[in-house]
Amino acid sequence: MFTGIIEEVGRVANIGRENENRRLIVSSSSLVKELKKGDSIAVSGVCLTAVEITPKSFGADLAEETWNRTSFSRIKPGALVNLELPMRADGRFGGHIVQGHVDGTGKFVALDEIPGADNYWLRIEIPPDLARYVIFKGSLSIEGISLTVAKVEGTEVTVAVIPHTTEMTNLKSLKPGDPVNLEVDMIAKYVEKMMRGDPTNSSITIERLVREGF
Repeated sequence: MFTGIIEEVGRVANIGRENENRRLIVSSSSLVKELKKGDSIAVSGVCLTAVEITPKSFGADLAEETWNRTSFSRIKPGALVNLELPMRADGRFGGHIVQGHVDGTGKFVALDEIPGADNYWLRIEIPPDLARYVIFKGSLSIEGISLTVAKVEGTEVTVAVIPHTTEMTNLKSLKPGDPVNLEVDMIAKYVEKMMRGDPTNSSITIERLVREGF
């Protein structure tokens, strides 16, 4: 489990292909020192397993499903990717619950400076089937970054981004039209399922979610 707080920006060193799988090699100066073979790491919001580790890089295998469902299909050697290690059991939630299970890709529209401020407006287009999970002031993971929605207009979502976030992530490297990984709030999907009355073995109810403050 992750929180959407980016710890390092890595750089794609290579993407090799063997049969149906691809191996992604990412250069890392910091987090790679904490990785062991078999550990999980979020790469631009995608939970991957480190299968190859060197002092300055790590490798992870990409199944065809991962390649097709995520923004990895656009990346080339030299591309910047956001990196985060799983949250420790004694850690704090700095962002929100992020599983690293991408729901789909949106389209980067722009990263515009806000007149008279140091902050930016990040605008993206999201798929219509994900729009129902995105609400004003709700949480949304974009490229693995935990962000708060400032505006929703149809399928265009706007979030305010502070300078620290632009400097510590890959946002400034994106170009209009680039696909971006999206993971919607997990709680919203559970609530939707319960509202539809789908059979479930879970003891979770709407009343319990409200009572416990979700």
